Amino acid sequence: MKDLINSALKSHLADYIEIRIEDHRRTRISLKGKLVDELSTTHSVGGCVRALVNGGWGFVSFNDITNLKDHVRLAVQQGKLIKGEKIVLAPAQPIKDTVIPNLIKDPRKISLKDKKALLEDYNNIMLGYSPKIQTTGLTYIDRYSKKYYANSEGSFIEQEHCDVGANFTAFAKDKDNIQQMFTTAGGITGFQTIEGLHEEVLDVAKRAVECLDAKPVKGGQYTVILDPGLAGVFVHEAFGHLSEADFIYENERMRDIMVLGKKFGAPILNIVDSASLPGQRGSYKYDDEGVPSSKTYLIKDGILVGRLHSRETAGKLKEQSTGNARAINYRYRPIVRMTNTYIKNGTSNFEDMISDIEEGIYAIDAYGGQTTMEMFTFSSREAFMIRKGKIAERIRDVVLTGNVFETLKNIDAIGNDFKLLGGGTGGCGKEGQWPLPVSDGSPHIRIRNVVVGGRQ
Repeated sequence: MKDLINSALKSHLADYIEIRIEDHRRTRISLKGKLVDELSTTHSVGGCVRALVNGGWGFVSFNDITNLKDHVRLAVQQGKLIKGEKIVLAPAQPIKDTVIPNLIKDPRKISLKDKKALLEDYNNIMLGYSPKIQTTGLTYIDRYSKKYYANSEGSFIEQEHCDVGANFTAFAKDKDNIQQMFTTAGGITGFQTIEGLHEEVLDVAKRAVECLDAKPVKGGQYTVILDPGLAGVFVHEAFGHLSEADFIYENERMRDIMVLGKKFGAPILNIVDSASLPGQRGSYKYDDEGVPSSKTYLIKDGILVGRLHSRETAGKLKEQSTGNARAINYRYRPIVRMTNTYIKNGTSNFEDMISDIEEGIYAIDAYGGQTTMEMFTFSSREAFMIRKGKIAERIRDVVLTGNVFETLKNIDAIGNDFKLLGGGTGGCGKEGQWPLPVSDGSPHIRIRNVVVGGRQ
């Protein structure tokens, strides 16, 4: 493989050429209620060539790797047809390395029968909890990939990667009232990351039933406590995407807002993106441009100090590459993506954070949300009222909306109970590339003056 790739790199002239060859294997199991919805294994091999010629990028993806020189030739021809502005890639040291994951329990050594049996065991626990559990949805995925990366600057990297994830959802029904609850698990260290979850899946069913009795929240403006799950989704979706440098240099308005050195919050606020954390789904040693992973402070002591880069965006903004160029597979070009994005630990404990709240909301985890530029909308998975400094009744239909920059300034307390979450089968989506494995996290955070939608 190495000789094949090196020979192809030398076969044509361009300002820059890179080749990725990838071998992917995947297992997927899906249960809906008592039925097996999917039981499949897939195997794909392919690659891509990216060539930079006089400011124009050519990109070719393929499944036939034997004619690699032809694919390089085509990518170079494409690059010549595009008359772009001069592109200067940020410098990167040529690297020669082999990366093999240290797996505790290799999912490739677990039979399909045993994987299915474990999922059915979890499913039976949820279905058997209560007659009010109408149905369930469970999904398991494991992926194992081997990537070869080489470029015309002298890098040659072999990198293997494993990703295991599972989602568990319970649907409870009482007359026309339907509520759902879910949890996720997984990681990059092996099959054991989704084992031993019997209490967790039972709790999912229990909380789904409890949500049937929750009353809709009254809309208004509240002090809100976000748990680590929802705070992590908030920092990823509402702020992390704004820190991806391709978004910044393509948007003049965001360039005026996202100015390094600008104050974005109180000195207690620190936001980081790091692909170098051990065991996390967003972690890797080298990105898809062969650049080493790094830890990048985005906000430090309340001040905007960094952003996420590919070599191209770093060159355009005259900054240092951060190793955040990622592609979901060989069919796509690498673009700037987050890895493990999180708010760092603070010093407050949870009891102190709620103690002086006369009337507020404790919002837990997220069903999802939408972001448009700096505006966001998130629906919490679970929520409780806070009354006179105590957690009170369960509520539902809690939708948080606002401007991310104003919201960051309104964070006035950060907990000391940091959690990083990234299990499951999904990931981050951008420009049609989904799902890209990531993790996000935070301690509990307290935010003043949050607009909460609900029934008046």
